[in-house]
Amino acid sequence: MLSCKGFVIYLPCDLHSWRQMSEYSPEMRQFACVLHLYHVKAYDYLRKIFPLPHPYSLTIWLSNDEATAGFSNAIFRRLQEKVERGEEAYCSCALLIQDMSLEKQQQWDPQTKCLTGYVNLGAGVFDADEAPLASEAIIIMAVGVSSPWTAPLGYFLVNRTTGHFLAQLLRQTISKLNHVGIEVLAVTSGATAQGAETARALGISTDPERIHCTFQHPPGSAHSITYFFDTCHALQLVRNALQCFQKIEWLSDTVRWQHVVELAALQEQRVLKPPSSQSGRPVSETYHLKINRATQLFSEGVADALEHLQKLGLASFQDCKGTVKFVRLMSRLCEVFHGRGHYRRGLKEPLLAGNYTKINHLFNEAESCFTTLTDSMGRSIIKSKRKLGFFSFLLNAKSLKWLYSNHLSPESTLSPHLLTCSFNLDPLELFLRALQESCGSSRSPTCAAFQAAYHKLLASHSLLPGSLHSHRSSLDLSLSRRIDLTLGSVCAQHLPVGGQE
Repeated sequence: MLSCKGFVIYLPCDLHSWRQMSEYSPEMRQFACVLHLYHVKAYDYLRKIFPLPHPYSLTIWLSNDEATAGFSNAIFRRLQEKVERGEEAYCSCALLIQDMSLEKQQQWDPQTKCLTGYVNLGAGVFDADEAPLASEAIIIMAVGVSSPWTAPLGYFLVNRTTGHFLAQLLRQTISKLNHVGIEVLAVTSGATAQGAETARALGISTDPERIHCTFQHPPGSAHSITYFFDTCHALQLVRNALQCFQKIEWLSDTVRWQHVVELAALQEQRVLKPPSSQSGRPVSETYHLKINRATQLFSEGVADALEHLQKLGLASFQDCKGTVKFVRLMSRLCEVFHGRGHYRRGLKEPLLAGNYTKINHLFNEAESCFTTLTDSMGRSIIKSKRKLGFFSFLLNAKSLKWLYSNHLSPESTLSPHLLTCSFNLDPLELFLRALQESCGSSRSPTCAAFQAAYHKLLASHSLLPGSLHSHRSSLDLSLSRRIDLTLGSVCAQHLPVGGQE
């Protein structure tokens, strides 16, 4: 009897019986998969004693033909067919990983005649009283980097997740994609504590002074893969830092949170601009001010509004130069990381050889800013407990520059451009919202409801570019994900209901 992460699995202790078996029993498969995903060092040690398979062959046991937990063989077959037909857009991809909360509940499935709701990694349902109920589903999606196709690769029902578990799961995914001829260029996770732990487990350095943006797969090989944090999550953390510190110093400039609060609180009103001399006669101008509270906090619109209010002479905005500069920098960074198609212009274009110089200049400006930001006490913010949002942008910038140097340079034949929106969680968030809507409840679904919804979506999913975005554009989704990054959300936090500060 062996135990791993709360699972009690009964295995033959006689080594001779292991070596004589032509096939591993379901219990052995479950044990091998769980042990490798949760404790890779223990797995490597036991391989010296038991004839456990090579780690990269475990993807076979973690795969299923139906829309059950594990990797979806149907999706991988369709991807392989496209690669074998020579469709270059499917020869490389980025991986997105995200979790979805589930209601811990055991249910009887009349079709399979067994209880559901338990942890399931794809190697079979654990049939024991000790098996824990699943509390979340981990979903992995592949997205095109030069063409906007999406492929939900599978899901895994877990009770507790760690960064090391997710790292091993990602390595299994990369191996399975490599087997069908697809090269993984990047991995994206949320800018969370768990995401940071996953990055470190893969080999990414999270030290702001020594950023290392790639990891090798297989470990020790020459093939490198970059790592990104979701831009929307990173923006939320930057907003939290600015709100927490209230005031941050940027070289000779000062960024003040109060400027944003004052702007959000500005009601519709008339403002009389101070008289100016024109043709020898004083002239006064009256302005009607009205703030759109749906405006994104880090946007050109907010920067322009602050500048305009400063020119109008409003006392609250006379020292907002540093705030304007910071908001404009964040807005331009967001434009770069949401390049969506050839019809876009400026920083919103995909990453091309022709616009790299401009983007690189912006990244250098951001690095100069983030590494010199200090709080009111002169302490470095990039070394503080509020560093993750700023670090995420630094890591993403370094990863994008690495991709350009290795895949878009004149010597590269991979693709003439990269869709930078592929390195955000937007496509996976859209899929998760469709899952939630299909479950028909705003609450966390049960495992049974989740699996039924996933089966329905997978059956109708197309790998063709844009298929996932038929009923809602990715840009609309990106903006809706930032609902707590609007002037309205700032106003709701700082003003009493129906009142004015």
